[in-house]
Amino acid sequence: MEQFLQQLLNGIAWGGIYALIALGYTMVYGVLRLINFAHGEVYMVGAMTGYYVAHALGLARQSSLAGLLVVLAAAMAVCALLGATIERVAYRPLRSAPRLAPLITAIGVSLLLQNAGQLVFGADPKFFPPLLQAREVLRVGALAVSNIQLTVVATALVLMAALQLVVMRTRFGRAMRAVSVDAPAAALMGVPVDRVITGTFVLGSALAAAAGILVGLSNPKIDPLMGLLPGLKAFVAAVLGGIGSIPGAMVGGLLLGIVETLVAGYLSSTYRDAIAFVILIAILLYRPTGLFGSEPAEKV
Repeated sequence: MEQFLQQLLNGIAWGGIYALIALGYTMVYGVLRLINFAHGEVYMVGAMTGYYVAHALGLARQSSLAGLLVVLAAAMAVCALLGATIERVAYRPLRSAPRLAPLITAIGVSLLLQNAGQLVFGADPKFFPPLLQAREVLRVGALAVSNIQLTVVATALVLMAALQLVVMRTRFGRAMRAVSVDAPAAALMGVPVDRVITGTFVLGSALAAAAGILVGLSNPKIDPLMGLLPGLKAFVAAVLGGIGSIPGAMVGGLLLGIVETLVAGYLSSTYRDAIAFVILIAILLYRPTGLFGSEPAEKV
């Protein structure tokens, strides 16, 4: 039982990270019907930004919660700017193009960021600085809870709650929901559609940057290609929850993290990466709208 609880806790921590990345996929799909395959690379840029900011400000040599918050805020700000730039330069000119064109562009932006990352940051792996000194805060038998796990889970939950608050309780959130339902009608009602779409990219990219910092805390090895597999898995999480659904992305990410960890703990770590794609195939075969998705209403 204690081993199960330990695996469950590990799965929730990883699932929170997947959920933060999946929210970017689902929000962009919600307003543009676009799968932003460059989103995993934004997550990589977030981790790399955290690495360089921590070293530049001298925070890598002293572990503190304040230092972690500074690094987190800097990474989120840089990736928010990157997300807005990607939307403005790569996707906005193709807004009225056939759906295949922005999809291919997204793959191109992903490859561009991967190669630019290797050029700028170097191809060699880097070790994320220990912004928090790892220590055990609770032990019950074989179940051990570390401050890193608690920080990852708490940060992910706070950011998800903040996003839900923005989407459901603010004027920008109402505009975003209006654009996701019918962008031309929202524009006729005075909603600034371009600004709302840019804001959606900003929000999603900032959350991906936070995921990059949290991964750096729990798995310090980072490199310019680190966004590829987690990005695909987060996409699976978004599909599992119902792409376009914000609660669905949160639940999908948590479920994927838990299932992955249980498979690695009870079967074999060899199957850990494969299980995400098994889930993707199963969900597309048996429930393509995902757990929280619904069939779009047919317009007449």
